[in-house]
Amino acid sequence: KEIATIKTACSLIENMFTGLQRGFKYKMKLVYAHFPVNVGIKDDGSHISIMNFIGQKVKFEVEALPGVRMHKDQKVPSEFFVEGNDLENVSRTCALISQSCQVRNKDIRKFLDGIYVQEKGHIVDLEEE
Repeated sequence: KEIATIKTACSLIENMFTGLQRGFKYKMKLVYAHFPVNVGIKDDGSHISIMNFIGQKVKFEVEALPGVRMHKDQKVPSEFFVEGNDLENVSRTCALISQSCQVRNKDIRKFLDGIYVQEKGHIVDLEEE
């Protein structure tokens, strides 16, 4: 038990160093079958609103956690990025976004619509020598 606690603390410290040096970047993808999902990012990338999810008129609003910013991909309209220096806050923000538009009261094997994390990486890629 003590070794597990020490390794957890070491991993957290390593993630802090990595976050300060390289940052964390998650690419999220909008997946839909029929009704196109729209995403609006406001307040300098700290607020996201999800519209027309499964044809619903309700907007889903998610606030980013501190130190996290979001921006849309200019090339692909169905993708956006979540970036920050704290791995915990970046991953929790992605989880909040994904959970806000879960399909409820339907067969989830059939209705695969949602917002999913497509790729995890770093903001600054170090060139390996």
